[in-house]
Amino acid sequence: MATKKETTAKTAATKTTAAKTTKKTTTKKVETVVKKASPAKKIDSLKDLKAATKETAVETTTETKVVRKAKKDKQGRVYATGRRKDAVARVWVMPGHGKVTINSKTMDEYFSRPVLKMIINQPFEVTNRVNEFDVICTVSGGGLSGQAGAIKHGISRALNDYEPELHTALKQAGFLTRDDRTVERKKYGRAKARRSYQFSKR
Repeated sequence: MATKKETTAKTAATKTTAAKTTKKTTTKKVETVVKKASPAKKIDSLKDLKAATKETAVETTTETKVVRKAKKDKQGRVYATGRRKDAVARVWVMPGHGKVTINSKTMDEYFSRPVLKMIINQPFEVTNRVNEFDVICTVSGGGLSGQAGAIKHGISRALNDYEPELHTALKQAGFLTRDDRTVERKKYGRAKARRSYQFSKR
């Protein structure tokens, strides 16, 4: 019969052997993980550090770059809607020689004031595309100045869809944002939005 001391010694020996085997397995796992990881480049000087940062920058730029495509129909035209005040303009832009037709009329017939013609031609001047596109548009609502602003907004959006490279120039000029300024409403007790009635002493 084995004594208590011998049994305790045997159990201690089995525990130590089990602990040694677990340590070996864990060390083997760590070694395999280290071997699988990509080898890191040694950075000894500032040149190596700059090269490493350039590589990471190139990788991020290639991932985030998105190429925008032109939105043309079968006839090579681009449609856009422009708005200003109460006026709404439906605009079609296509390659041409700078001809602008508004509600089946030429620009000179529809707009007599030179300021309104200048407003319509602003998107082409900013993007250096004067006399390169023909414009057909229909406008309704508002007055002449509001209609000119709506046509300008529609032409800008159409050019942005036709040539996505022009987006920065049009955006910096502020032609792609819709001008939300409108006439302030009349208040009761006032002659207009802010103007009071003429004072009468008696």
